[in-house]
Amino acid sequence: MNNSSVSATALRLPKALSAPRGDLWDRLLIAAIFAGIVGLAWIAFRSSLFDPILSMARRGEWGALMLRPTVLWLAMGFTLVVMRTALWLWYSPAAPTSDEEARSLSVIIPAYNEGAMVEKSIESAAAADYPHDRLQIIVIDDGSRDDTWKYILRAAARHPALVTPVRLERNLGKRGALAEGFRRARGEVFVTMDSDSVIERGALRALAGPLRDARVGAVAGKVVALNRRAGLLPRMLHVRFVLAFDFLRSAQSVFRTVYCCPGALAAYRASAVRDVLEQWEQQRFLGAPCTYGEDRALTNDLFAAGYDAVYQRSAVVHTLVPESYARLCKMFLRWDRSFIREEIRFSRIVWRRPLRYRLAALFETTVTNLRYPVGYVSIGLWIAYLLKDPATVVRMLLAIGAVSTVYTLYYLRSERSWDFFYGVLYAYFSFFALTWIFPCAALTLRARGWLTR
Repeated sequence: MNNSSVSATALRLPKALSAPRGDLWDRLLIAAIFAGIVGLAWIAFRSSLFDPILSMARRGEWGALMLRPTVLWLAMGFTLVVMRTALWLWYSPAAPTSDEEARSLSVIIPAYNEGAMVEKSIESAAAADYPHDRLQIIVIDDGSRDDTWKYILRAAARHPALVTPVRLERNLGKRGALAEGFRRARGEVFVTMDSDSVIERGALRALAGPLRDARVGAVAGKVVALNRRAGLLPRMLHVRFVLAFDFLRSAQSVFRTVYCCPGALAAYRASAVRDVLEQWEQQRFLGAPCTYGEDRALTNDLFAAGYDAVYQRSAVVHTLVPESYARLCKMFLRWDRSFIREEIRFSRIVWRRPLRYRLAALFETTVTNLRYPVGYVSIGLWIAYLLKDPATVVRMLLAIGAVSTVYTLYYLRSERSWDFFYGVLYAYFSFFALTWIFPCAALTLRARGWLTR
């Protein structure tokens, strides 16, 4: 391999401050998490908000009490957190594939106006610990208007046996570019990777590992922030990403229903993708072609075809995250539109899942989606209480801090880092600066813009 400066840059990744499992500190963290969950539940029921409920309990009105929406919501939410925590502790990644069992693998990297970053992405894939005689890297320039093609050609010249450069005459969007890559790929395993991301050396072996199981059609990698030291916003997003993957997707993986295998890094059974490729590429919603959310859409298509989707913690990709509020909002608008569309689809697909996975998926997705109406009604009530009693704002701020502090304990178990503090900051930032995004996304579901630049 060429030891060029760009190669060195591509592989210079932030190091996670992880610690071995099973030590005293690990056991203390797990105990603290369960203590925190119980403590939050106790504080909630001791608050004045639940005085009417406690009065009903003292009068023995148990039937009416169990039907109160507040009680139902809290009981379901508490159960979900406990369930997720238990599954998170149960989860373990699959063993990486060995040289003997490694199948042919095609990495597909779509790029649009990415500039020099795409070269670093290609270099990280070329430097991966995977047998090169079974590795193919396809890079698609999706009609870029900048110098992206120059950097793709430069990387291809260094690795002519590995890298296949493809240039589209016009911009088709990420879904169209990926479809072109899928059609050209010859591997038994497809790996999708974003052009603003770099993978760790063992990522490809790790991703291929779970596909030994013929029932697995998709594997989600672990996404962390490449530019986490670039400012306050990337630091907060790094903590959020670790929680979204190492906590939520770990739990989902145990019942083999990881709802979204991310575009930044995911692996697919090639034969399964080929079976659903046409319907995935031509997906429409409310009469409009779907141009975003291709990762979750493909995951849903594979669920519908009878496959499972799992998470592989040891397959790590470092991706650039937004450093400005405007770009962050664009990203979340795109994600939330995709979430709403694909949740509607999943509500029909989930009934085809095996019963032992279906029940867990139904419960999780139901409670998760209820958080939106409950959350916005709660905000309305909070504003109403605030007008009567300004001290309400203090209680609300304390509640946000208490809940987010408990969640940072999950982060501390994954990465022993003082960055956990940014998880608490993100909770406040999200409440005050991002609450408007979901309603806006719901009102603009037919929008087709990618909102990436």
